[in-house]
Amino acid sequence: MRDNKLEKTYTCAVLASVELVGGKWKTSILLHLRNRTLRFGELQRAVDISQKVLTQQLKELEKDGLILRRVYAEVPPRVEYSLSTYGKTLQPVLEALHSWGSAHCVRTSPIKPATPSIKEQEVLSNN
Repeated sequence: MRDNKLEKTYTCAVLASVELVGGKWKTSILLHLRNRTLRFGELQRAVDISQKVLTQQLKELEKDGLILRRVYAEVPPRVEYSLSTYGKTLQPVLEALHSWGSAHCVRTSPIKPATPSIKEQEVLSNN
């Protein structure tokens, strides 16, 4: 198993950040958890990810202190995931990445990105 990134020493803050939330799936998982708690199956459908990969990514995010895993003593078992207080500190960073990514898509392609901004998504989910 890999080392806990919270205990690792870094010489570059940007590299530390990218190592913590980088990769194909982690930002998507964090975005889906930003406003609500989700069960494993809900998260798997929302992210469109295999069970094995989602399990691995969730374990890493939990170990790094970015998400919380709550297990209920029920049959069948119910497990819910949410952002930790520490994970919530990433929200402005994710919004900035979304804005930059949208500008990048416009710059490199005449097609507008399909996903609304995080703030637009919040408005849509509240309606």
